[in-house]
Amino acid sequence: MTDQNMPAENAPDPMAPVPIAPDPMAPVPIAPDPMASVPVAPVPVAPTEKTPMQKALPGLLIAGSLGGVGLVMVSLLSLAPPVDDGSGPRPMAAPQDVPTTVEMQNAGAFILPPTVGPGGKNKPLTPARLDAPPPLAAVPVIPAIPKAKTKTAKARPTRIKIPKIKVNSAIGGVTVSKKGRLGTPPLSRPNQTGWYKLSPVPGEVGPSIINGHVSTRKGPAVFDRLRELAKGDQIYVYRSDGKVTRFTVSGIEQASKTSFPTKRVYGNTNDSQLRLITCGGVYNRTTHHYTDNIVVYATLSKKKG
Repeated sequence: MTDQNMPAENAPDPMAPVPIAPDPMAPVPIAPDPMASVPVAPVPVAPTEKTPMQKALPGLLIAGSLGGVGLVMVSLLSLAPPVDDGSGPRPMAAPQDVPTTVEMQNAGAFILPPTVGPGGKNKPLTPARLDAPPPLAAVPVIPAIPKAKTKTAKARPTRIKIPKIKVNSAIGGVTVSKKGRLGTPPLSRPNQTGWYKLSPVPGEVGPSIINGHVSTRKGPAVFDRLRELAKGDQIYVYRSDGKVTRFTVSGIEQASKTSFPTKRVYGNTNDSQLRLITCGGVYNRTTHHYTDNIVVYATLSKKKG
């Protein structure tokens, strides 16, 4: 007989854990691929020394980059419009039928005046037109001294005084050379003036001519300050016959020797006049001559003796 309270020999143990069925939704583990490559750890390589070309390569690349930038800048600048800074040649103006405002204002800049100017210290001297007459008298004109009837009685000028420019000079005689040039006092006598012997005696009718040097190699000469004279200044000329003549300046000009106003200086007049002449302008060290002449015009305003 069997004991009904004893478990059967093959009966399951009621205390044993019940096996759990696998979850059909759980992922199935994948076996590793036996063909997959196994990662290999990097093997350290010893650094090698750079060649000179490798060392210079960065610098060459930088220089090349800068050169490219410079080339681009030059190309851009070449496309920029030109700027006129005033240093280049001026373009030719198109011909115009009507003068511009500036041309109208400067129309008389290089036209010689019709009369001889009054002059004055520190004032520029310019020539008058060649056909201009002598300047008008600054003061009333007085009658001239009668001309001597005989050569023996003929007087001559002996001294000239010009208070304004402190001239007190003896007067000698000069003539014209074979080439037609008026002579001058000797350079050895820089303070002497020269009267042209073929011109009227100062005080008589006509233009009397007296010249003098402006300078010599030793320094200033008798007419060094002649250019300072102005209209109204007085000039005194003493004569050998005891008479004293006073002339009053009526004008002064500076004229080129190549266009000397011969007619205005030497031409006949109806009254007694005086011309004082010296050099002016630029001194040529090669020819030892000045380019211009300074001419003072004066008329007889008083006589004594």
